[in-house]
Order: sequence, then structure tokens, then C-alpha cells
Amino acid sequence: MTNTSALYDAAALVAFADGLLQRAGLDPAMAASVAQTLVDGDLLGHDTHGLALLAGYLQEIETGKMAKAGAPQTLSDRPAAVLWDGQRLPGPWLVHQGLDLLLPRARALGTATLAIRRSHHIACLAVYMLRALDEGMLMLLACSDPNAASVAPFGGTQAVFTPNPLALGFPLSAGGVMVDISASITTNGMSNRKHAAGERFAQPVLIDAQGRPTDDPAVLFAKPPGTLLPVGGTTHGHKGYGLALLVESLTAGLAGHGRADAPEGWGATVYITLHDLAAFGGKEDFLRQMDHVAAQCRGNVPVDPQQPVRLPGEGGLRRRADATHNGVRLHPGIAPALASAEARYGLRLADALRP
Repeated sequence: MTNTSALYDAAALVAFADGLLQRAGLDPAMAASVAQTLVDGDLLGHDTHGLALLAGYLQEIETGKMAKAGAPQTLSDRPAAVLWDGQRLPGPWLVHQGLDLLLPRARALGTATLAIRRSHHIACLAVYMLRALDEGMLMLLACSDPNAASVAPFGGTQAVFTPNPLALGFPLSAGGVMVDISASITTNGMSNRKHAAGERFAQPVLIDAQGRPTDDPAVLFAKPPGTLLPVGGTTHGHKGYGLALLVESLTAGLAGHGRADAPEGWGATVYITLHDLAAFGGKEDFLRQMDHVAAQCRGNVPVDPQQPVRLPGEGGLRRRADATHNGVRLHPGIAPALASAEARYGLRLADALRP
């Protein structure tokens, strides 16, 4: 049985993941980027999109479904708008390469956007918002997976969309805001985890194939399958439906590649935009405005005095700082999922445990 109180060293977890990815054949620079991104997901508390993804990524590398080396192909390049074909390279590496491309352009032009078609899965979107805070940029990031569908449009019963996450990051004078949301109430990762554990959700966040609300993730695996509900559920799901269409237009629409094309396997179509604060009202006035809003949110009278209002990302940044200093507690399902990879490649997750 997995020890749920065990604490791991963050740097050792990165080295462990890096080692597995390299032994599976991934280019060293790509392996380092993927490993750090996955561990950062766990540090921020997004434990369905951290090392929980590593076993699946290794299988994708081993079967040739994730490219082991190479470079994205530039299909269009204007000063503030670029389109890449990701060549099914590792998503975290592609996103970080994309940010490296966009940062100097955004500083020179005020704003810069990259769309990536045929990326592999990009892991936790919130992780990339750390760079927005570090670089003093306003960042928007969205992705969809044109190869899968698990969310029905509002009023329907057949899946069209993936959860279609959308992330926003910007700095404050102290800290920053990191929003990571999706157009569906819950995610496929959480649904898969609960289904494997025989658990149900606390509320009806899905519908079965007949459109009946349910808290049971097993409906996603039925024949015919149910679907995830969009944000807003059965009464206001037009809001999540609208968000899903927004993400589809920013990703598949701008990239010119999506659900109208033949599926290639687990992957993503990606949209990234950076705005330089100095190019608009100026960084000083941006911070004056957003610090004021942040103070109004934090100082709001809470429903529960024991749970004061906080800004999106504050909890994650606190968890990251604590876990980096005191150790990372992994979800109990991660170690068993990596056991076969440990045996194949001769590395042990247990070696990353803190003494």
C-alpha cells in the first residue's frame, strides 16, 4: 500500500522523471522541460496533471505516438502572429519554446500570439502562468484536443468537445493571479481517477447517454457513453458551451487544424498570447488597477469566516513554496502507476523520498 504521508524532494522528483523520459528515448532537453513541468503541476496542487501523467507519456514515447526529437515546423510567421506544426513533439517543451519565441516579440510589438497544431498533450496550464508572473506579462493560454471528445454542447447528449482549458496569468505588486479553468465542470483526469477508485463526485457533473444528470463517472465508459457537463450544468450550461466554442476558435480555428481532421492520438491544439503591460496603459497603472481589484477581493466579507476570499493561484503558489521547502506529497495513485516503468528502466521513485 502507498504511504500517503510520504514526502518527496522536489528536485529529486524532477531528476527521477527526467531519467525515465531520457531512458525511454526522449531528447535530453525535452525530457528536462517535461519533467520540470510535470513536477511543477504537483507543486501547485494540480495532481491530476502532474506526475500522474508520466506513465502515459512514457507509453506514448515507447509506442512512437510522442516524437522523441526534432523541431516544430513554422507554417506562418508574421511579427506578432505565428503558426507552428508541433510534429507531435512533447507539449510542455513546445509551449516553453513558444514562450521563448513570443517574449521578445511581445516586448517589441506590445503583443504576440502563437498557435500550435499537432502538439502532444501540454500538461497543467497553470504551470506556464508562472512565466507570466516572472516576466511581468499578461498571458492567455488555451488548448483543445481534436482527437477526443467528452463534453456535449448545452442541450445535447453526444460529446463534441474536450474540457477545453483556458488559463490567464498576470503579475501584481506582490505575487500574481493564475487562473486555470475549463469549459466543463470537471476534467477527464479527475473522472478517470474517480472511476478507477470506484468513487463518485459530490455533485452531478455528468449526464448519461439519455441526458440524465449523474455523479457517477462510470457513465463515461458505458455504451453509449455519457458526457461531462459544461460549466453551468443543466441550467446555465450555455456559459460553458460558449467557453468551449471560444477555445475551439482560438485553437483549432486559428491553427486551421482540429476536429475536421483525421485523429492522430492524444494531443493538443494550442493558443498562446502575451501582452506587454508597458505597451498599453503602462505597467505602473496596470498594477494600480489590478492591485486595487485584488484588495477588494481579498478584503471581501467571506461567507465562512474560516475561509477568506483569495485570488486564483494564491493557494497554488503557497503550496508550491511549502512543497519546495518541506517536501512534496504525491497522490497515492502515482507510485503504483509508475511501478512498471521503474522496473523497465531501473529507476526508483522511492529514491526521491526525503530522509
